[in-house]
Amino acid sequence: MEFNRQLLVDSLKAEYKHQELPFSLHIFNTLSSTNQTLWQLIHQGEKPGCVVIATQQTAGRGQWGRQWQSPDGGLYLSMAIDPKLEAASSYQLTLASAWGITAQLRKCGLPVGIKWPNDLVLNGRKLGGILTETKVNQGQITQAVIGVGINWENQVPSTGINLKLWQNSQNYRVIDHLEMLTSKVLLGINSGIECLQAEGISVLLSRYLDVLTNMGDQVYVNNVLGRVVGVTQEGNLRLKMTTDDPKAPITPEICCQPGTISLGYRQA
Repeated sequence: MEFNRQLLVDSLKAEYKHQELPFSLHIFNTLSSTNQTLWQLIHQGEKPGCVVIATQQTAGRGQWGRQWQSPDGGLYLSMAIDPKLEAASSYQLTLASAWGITAQLRKCGLPVGIKWPNDLVLNGRKLGGILTETKVNQGQITQAVIGVGINWENQVPSTGINLKLWQNSQNYRVIDHLEMLTSKVLLGINSGIECLQAEGISVLLSRYLDVLTNMGDQVYVNNVLGRVVGVTQEGNLRLKMTTDDPKAPITPEICCQPGTISLGYRQA
């Protein structure tokens, strides 16, 4: 599908009113990877606010080296940011971006939530995901790229959902076109990172937990049942472990790093 640059610019101008747009837009129909292309542009001198957009990726990347299926009709974008964070806090960028995008979509009336750690969910199914990549020097993040993939009208697996068809099925169309969705995502990333930098991780994390769909979920770790009670500032999942033994000591809490356990999706 073709992406309408002017429609995106008009959508962004409606959001930013009389302010100068804080984005440098690079739009393609097909790319191997928007993150990869953006890193190339950064190496050529592009600054924070540079954005790469495509409606199809041939070699999209997900978390932990997984392939991200990116068929035509979806939204795939990457934004360069200036994080001002220590390397140990890098996952806060993902938390901030996930919350910011979710908050913008919820303002439109869409019941979107977050599935730990980085999935956007709608009606219990995966709407999109986020991949953050960073460059580090002497313990500080010097450059960062936020990559986002969202299902618009592309084909999805049984655990996925796309936004355009869901809106049609609900007779509830608040996002009229892909370009409007793109503007909401860009605004969301910006607002999430601004919240993190201006108000700190405690405020950001509280807002993230407000839209986290996993609170109270049960998951087994090493054959012991745990219940989700929160997320740490480093992005780790907090689990309260349970036991059937009434004489057991106080139930301990453990933390699981992203990528070490999966909370899963139900098949359609």
